[in-house]
Amino acid sequence: DDSVHFEIDSLTGDLYLSRELDYETDSHFLLQVIIKDYNNPPQNSSVFLSIDVEDKNDHSPYFQDDFVVIGIEENVPVGTLVYTFNAKDGDGSFLNSKIEYSLEMSNMGENPFLIHPLYGTLTTASPLDREITRSMILTVFAEDQAINLTDRRLDSLAVKIVILDTNDNSPSFVSLPLSYVMEDVEVGFLVHHIIAKDPDEGRNGQVTYHILSGNENKAFVLDKITGLLTTAQFLDHEVQERYSLTVVALDEGSPALSATQVLTIVVLDVNDETPVFLKQLYETAVHENRDPGEFVIRVEAVDRDAGLNSLLQYEILPGAGYEKFKMNSDSGELVTAASLDRETQEVFSIKGSPSRSSTAQLYLSVLDENDHSPLFVKTHYQISVTEDLEEGSAILDLSASDEDTGLNGELTYSLIDDTYGAFAIDSVTGSIITTKALDRETKSQYTFRAVASDCSTHFPRSTTVMTVLIQDVNDNAPKFEQGYYKAAVWEGQSPKTDIIQVFAADLDSGLNGETEYSILSGNENATFLIDSARGILATNTGLDYESTSSYRFVSASHQLILLASDHGTPSLNSTATVLITVLDVNDNPPIFSSPEYHVHVKESIPIGSHITEVSAKDCDEGANAEITYAIISGNDRGHFCLDGRTGSVNLMKTLDYEDTVKFTLVIQAT
Repeated sequence: DDSVHFEIDSLTGDLYLSRELDYETDSHFLLQVIIKDYNNPPQNSSVFLSIDVEDKNDHSPYFQDDFVVIGIEENVPVGTLVYTFNAKDGDGSFLNSKIEYSLEMSNMGENPFLIHPLYGTLTTASPLDREITRSMILTVFAEDQAINLTDRRLDSLAVKIVILDTNDNSPSFVSLPLSYVMEDVEVGFLVHHIIAKDPDEGRNGQVTYHILSGNENKAFVLDKITGLLTTAQFLDHEVQERYSLTVVALDEGSPALSATQVLTIVVLDVNDETPVFLKQLYETAVHENRDPGEFVIRVEAVDRDAGLNSLLQYEILPGAGYEKFKMNSDSGELVTAASLDRETQEVFSIKGSPSRSSTAQLYLSVLDENDHSPLFVKTHYQISVTEDLEEGSAILDLSASDEDTGLNGELTYSLIDDTYGAFAIDSVTGSIITTKALDRETKSQYTFRAVASDCSTHFPRSTTVMTVLIQDVNDNAPKFEQGYYKAAVWEGQSPKTDIIQVFAADLDSGLNGETEYSILSGNENATFLIDSARGILATNTGLDYESTSSYRFVSASHQLILLASDHGTPSLNSTATVLITVLDVNDNPPIFSSPEYHVHVKESIPIGSHITEVSAKDCDEGANAEITYAIISGNDRGHFCLDGRTGSVNLMKTLDYEDTVKFTLVIQAT
């Protein structure tokens, strides 16, 4: 005790504290106490005393700073480390110096931060958005963990969190996407003020404007700083009525964000254009003998102006035959005012004029009428084709005639019923062709109608009925209902005993679909036979379960490969496997390994001794071969015991040579 913290009464041995202890300076003392007597010579001894000083929670946690300002960017991921607080505590024991951190927010809003109670790490608990909250004040507390809650001490630290801006907002247009301008304005005229806002700050919120597209002819100029759009050349409503400018607003952040707007500029009309006919010469034809009011043609003039400036009216100028026609002054439609006669006048020349000075010429011809219908040679056709016909093959050329001439006599052919996608007709030649592979097993007959039409809209079309019969080709092999069959038969059955009937279906018809059955393999000893027509598989000889040594390991079985063939040319076939299991019949008695057993024993052998063991075999299988043993005679006095399962013979009574020299036991195996 170099610092003299303790004193001892030299007579009583009482130990006293001479000065205040400080756990943080000295937490343990090891004292040597010496005991002396007053003899001559004196005797002494010593003892070591260990003293542990218990810590008192007399130090508060403390932060190195009173106020901290921390900056963090908005939009960082949740869980991002913001700051690590490190408070100190001068106490020595674990709980008195163990610090737990907590957090309070100065206002009542949602706290987007989380502090780890043990490590003091401040992390984000929710996304940060500078445009919503620019900064916030937090109070961080550090409290020790003294056992007695009333003894606990704490310190606090004010923290200001400043949310730093990132370029996370694109500019947003606030100006309208539509503007109007007269076509006769001067170059440099202000057309529109484009305005976009960006809530970011600094360069992230500074916006410049640019035209991306729609200004290929350089009609407009856009000030990239102010957003003022002015004309760069003269406008012409008749050349271009409107412009669609794609304008981009771009901030100066890194990376830069942008927004686009399609600005529509409508050029308003000024009346500066003259009407013009679309054609200077119109030619058309109209049928003779039609009632007045028959539509002839519609002439059209255009005025490149807009609105009332472009409204037109039409009229016919006087001329030969003009009284036989009327014109709608608003629409420009020309109709007959009287019935026309081609033999009286075949051609008319008519002049029309809009309200100003433009004129156009109309030549009108009277046409012949279409008064004949097409006719097929027959009203019904029937044809047979094989199902293996290639796609695209022609099966029949239809022919129809029309007595009219020109376009009225030109015929087109079509099919009007569903052919299930199997057939089509050449609209010009009338040739019927296949459009896919045919399959008689899917559809064996098609019936549909063919139509011959001319250009007339007044007479009915001519139709004929087509029946196509699909002839079978041997393109389907017989198919067994199962690829693998299992059957069982008892041994000893008489020949011709039915075992199983198999069936194979053939989708073809006639001889192509007739099926014949045979045994392809596995019938080496002609043990089985099959009805070639009905597919009934039967025994051909008597079966013996025990006859084949290989059957001793598993149930005796025969595996046959059956063949199903059709009678088509060439013949098609398929196979199936039949596993026939021969079932055991109890037709074999057990047989002892020896008809007699001779055993010599001493009369002195003890009771319970093993005498001998008998054994019998049975060629049958399963329960039919499970053998039990019994003594049926010779053991009247019960000298011996036989284990019915193992055949073991044991001694049950003491033997006496002088009483009985020989025992003859008759043992039965069942």
